[in-house]
Amino acid sequence: MAFEMYSNHPTIPWVLIIISGLWACSLPKEKKESFPNIVFILTDDQGWSCTSLGMDDRIPDSKSDYYETPNIDRLAAEGLRFTRGYAPASICSPTRRSIQFGMTPARLGDESFRSNYDPGRHPNYLTIPKMLKSVNPKYKTAHYGKWDLRADIFPEDLGYDESDGNTGNRHGNLMAGPEEKWTEVYINEDPKRMVSITHRALNFMERQVRSKNPFFLQVSHYAPHVDIQTRQTSFDKYEKKAKGQKHSHSGWAGMLEDMDGSVGDILNKINELGIEENTYIFFMSDNGAAEFIPPVPARQKLLPPSNFDKPMRNFPLRGGKWNLYEGGIRVPFIVKGPKIAAGVMSDVPVVGWDILPTLAELVSYRPALPEELDGGSFFEILNAKGQGEIRRNQDFLVFHRYHTGYPHSAIIKGDFKAIQFWSTGITKLYALNQDLGEIMDISDAEPAILKELLDEMVDYIDSVNQDLRIELEGYLP
Repeated sequence: MAFEMYSNHPTIPWVLIIISGLWACSLPKEKKESFPNIVFILTDDQGWSCTSLGMDDRIPDSKSDYYETPNIDRLAAEGLRFTRGYAPASICSPTRRSIQFGMTPARLGDESFRSNYDPGRHPNYLTIPKMLKSVNPKYKTAHYGKWDLRADIFPEDLGYDESDGNTGNRHGNLMAGPEEKWTEVYINEDPKRMVSITHRALNFMERQVRSKNPFFLQVSHYAPHVDIQTRQTSFDKYEKKAKGQKHSHSGWAGMLEDMDGSVGDILNKINELGIEENTYIFFMSDNGAAEFIPPVPARQKLLPPSNFDKPMRNFPLRGGKWNLYEGGIRVPFIVKGPKIAAGVMSDVPVVGWDILPTLAELVSYRPALPEELDGGSFFEILNAKGQGEIRRNQDFLVFHRYHTGYPHSAIIKGDFKAIQFWSTGITKLYALNQDLGEIMDISDAEPAILKELLDEMVDYIDSVNQDLRIELEGYLP
């Protein structure tokens, strides 16, 4: 009957079809989720002032007077620089552990780390790859280069799909002796394995894009850590270049620029694959640069800059690798990605243990983050031109240097920083906004602030690692 009725009006069915189509188009469509790709580049022993752009345009000395890093500079120009970006520790292994677990080295422990966080014994701790895969099982994760947790824990144990294994410094080294690594330069075409690492990284990205899998890729360079390796052309370039006051080692400069070329290869591949609109790139160093090449003896590492006849390599920061002055923990820290304003600087303090919570917000991780995480997300800051604040369980940052000779801890709260040297009982207080080089100890002028910071630091250590607290108390008179 319906057909017979409409058959006398041949135009009506077409009108109805058109109207029906328009009505269907107006219905709300199911949102197709797009999970971002994430590339995390971690360099080794690259100081805060070891780029040619600099981490703070207001401080000319924040850039190198000799090194050239055009691709890191490009990344910064296209993304956001944190002027107060911190590594979790002043040496490599505690930093690398901290990034994966989102916890401070003080909480994770040193010798006790393996027994307390071995996934075979404690499988429930959240890690970066586990978190990503819980959001979307299609996430593919890879770690290439230096792993160095020094706990007989492999990347796959923490949830990575691919890796180079349980690697450490020796896998990137060519020489065996502890002295030559500071004095000799080894010329080769794959310095510190950076070409090999990058090749695997590019291949991984190609495969995941082809398979339509979102991915997390961590590229952990063995460079620019000593031993010193570089290409002949890079070495020759810096041999001819005028030396700087704080930076002058042509082999180290060549190694850094060679590694910078790897950063460029990754940026270019992301563009070539057409995924730049859905890919975030994080860049940081695992700790500051050694204060000199070769370094000074351990007993001199804590001396003020005035004791030396040339600037430290992290100048205008004090100290370097192995200690908790700013030169040991403040590092290049850059993020580029969708909707992040280009060329922006942020003065908000961020630290490596913030990365896991930031990635969790970036991929819309739904469960509440574990209470033991020390980090907070800076995702909002990335989208607000560097403005805002990070909500952590504490409103301060605590660092600890595990060392039997000079164990020390530091706390940063706002613009103030306090350091406790446990074996001597010496304490220091600095106002970083006025004294970036940590030269003027204001303990006597601000005893109340010093006490407040040290009390908060000790209470924090006591709450997260009582064994460490007892150990440190044993140093005091």
